[in-house]
Amino acid sequence: MSERPRFSIVIPCFNEADYVTDALLSLRKQDFDGEYEVIVVDNNCTDDTAGIARDLGARVVAEPVPGVCNARQRGTEAALGEIVVSADADTVYGKDWLSRIDARFRADERIVAVVGPCRYADGPRWGQVYARALFGAVNGAYRMTGRAVYASATNIAFRREAWTGYDTTLTQGGDELDQLRRLRQQGRVVYDHGNPTYTSGRRLARGFAYNVFVSLSVHYLLTYAVNRVAGRRVLGSAPAFREAAR
Repeated sequence: MSERPRFSIVIPCFNEADYVTDALLSLRKQDFDGEYEVIVVDNNCTDDTAGIARDLGARVVAEPVPGVCNARQRGTEAALGEIVVSADADTVYGKDWLSRIDARFRADERIVAVVGPCRYADGPRWGQVYARALFGAVNGAYRMTGRAVYASATNIAFRREAWTGYDTTLTQGGDELDQLRRLRQQGRVVYDHGNPTYTSGRRLARGFAYNVFVSLSVHYLLTYAVNRVAGRRVLGSAPAFREAAR
């Protein structure tokens, strides 16, 4: 790489061999004409995720401590870019995704982060309606107040110099709710409703009731609140959405 990349795209991975190819191919097809790197964080994979990522041109770094916040911390520490982008292995990206983010940052040097929504690329109809309703409300709040109240961890870009680290005592929510809170403390965060990412609906497979009353209420909101208040990991991560090994 002849110069410092404009972007470093960080993808945490635990056994994502079934998904990471599509994610990386979508990132290779970006129409952004500047320099960017893709960093895949091997968070104890026992499948061929790391090998696939290397074959597709990603830089692979290892993080032995399990957990998405630990993985994103390691990836961001390794990043060479001016702007770090939080992405996911089970998500694909439109070809103008990165160039739209770049345009937002170039519009105002005071912007410290650009965030956006995600949509489910597959899965049940209720999940797609839920995601559109959720981010429709986020967009409404942003238009009324100028405040980005929520963002998907598949779609958070921030200036490396404004980054204060991930709270590695946290599990679900730590890489989006807590990171967004930290970024707002550093300066202006722009929400771009027109630049979505498209994520797998695999987490919806157990149905509406499970996702609302167990995944969202317990594994996400309650776990985030308890661990943040305690300042340590009292409640652990939710079960993975895939097998531990293939």
